[in-house]
Amino acid sequence: MSLKLNYQLMKASEVNATLDRMASEILEANNGRPVVLIGIQRRGVPMARRMALRMAKKTQREPQIGTLDINLYRDDLTRVASQPVVQKTEVPPNIDDRDIVLVDDVLYTGRTVRAALDALCDFGRMRTIQLAVFIDRGHRELPIEANFIGKKITTKDSEVVEVKLTEIDGEDAIYVMEKI
Repeated sequence: MSLKLNYQLMKASEVNATLDRMASEILEANNGRPVVLIGIQRRGVPMARRMALRMAKKTQREPQIGTLDINLYRDDLTRVASQPVVQKTEVPPNIDDRDIVLVDDVLYTGRTVRAALDALCDFGRMRTIQLAVFIDRGHRELPIEANFIGKKITTKDSEVVEVKLTEIDGEDAIYVMEKI
């Protein structure tokens, strides 16, 4: 499958402003209670780290951060790849009765989040699990809804939203691509 650029949705300054706003919304919604940010591999991890730094500037305490690989929990694993690439999972100890914020780049069908919930529940019984996504593009196949959304957009099934982050891609930007 090849992709053709349709348009740039966000440039670097907008990406950073959106992360600032989302970090503030998470703090406000949790009334100052400490949260644990869990980034879903790949791009959810640097997003969670950036939000944690922003939250620390506002509260003088950095939230705990974890990483979660969901590949082995996917119900569409054979459709995604013949050989899954398993990445690091590091969830802080003792997350029982804690408020967790799962962080991911794009919410589309809901299948990634469903797999993340399955994986996360193997680590304990959290007080709450909230979801923060940078882009919500609709088209759900499962009844999943984000608590914190960077930007909600309308897309076609033939489009792909690519979130680019400096830590992985060398730039901060969001593009909407067309499958060709």
